Amino acid sequence: MLDTAKRMLREILHSLQNEIQAGMPVVGLEPSCVAVFRDEMTNLFPHDHDAQRLKMQTFTLAEFLEKKAPDFKIPKLNKKILLHGHCHHKAIMKIKDEDTLLQKMSDDYKLLDSGCCGMAGYFGYEKGEHYEVSIKVGEHELLPAVRNADKGTLIVTDGFSCREQIEQETDRKGLHIAQVLQMALREGEGANKDEKYPEWKYTEDMKLGKSKKQKRIELALGVG
Repeated sequence: MLDTAKRMLREILHSLQNEIQAGMPVVGLEPSCVAVFRDEMTNLFPHDHDAQRLKMQTFTLAEFLEKKAPDFKIPKLNKKILLHGHCHHKAIMKIKDEDTLLQKMSDDYKLLDSGCCGMAGYFGYEKGEHYEVSIKVGEHELLPAVRNADKGTLIVTDGFSCREQIEQETDRKGLHIAQVLQMALREGEGANKDEKYPEWKYTEDMKLGKSKKQKRIELALGVG
């Protein structure tokens, strides 16, 4: 897929050329997408000046707020927060700014000492042994921690794959930091700390449902 990736990245560099050359920051919500601009793209185009500029101008949301928006007042939120770091995120961008941001937001916050969620993009959907490996990796640390968390605790992870693994294998839904900020701006310190499943009202439109999980199992077993 390298030729396809190069073609698509060329299109992005062309479409954003004016903004890139003007030094405009680019904020990416999905860690894997940010990592493409911060790592893979410059490996594919090591001599492209716009690729080098875009690498330096691309931020995760937390990075942007911490480094480029000093006047933004981080809202407080009366909720327990548990953060799981997306593995690609931790490898390329590190998780320091997300950790700092959430410490400012909540007085009851913990960074989970976990590795990969196990989903790893399409890996967790592949036939044969990959599905079983995906579940075993998730059960090593992340999934038990989510199940053991108080029902009023926010489970936070910016990775789409991580949130999907959590939703399919527990009764919880993970939140993106953008959604946590939205919750803080709406509810703030007046939020009910002990409210059970507080994420539901912010994730209803993203519900996968049992049919998607069943399709994943069928794909893994080769019967879908």
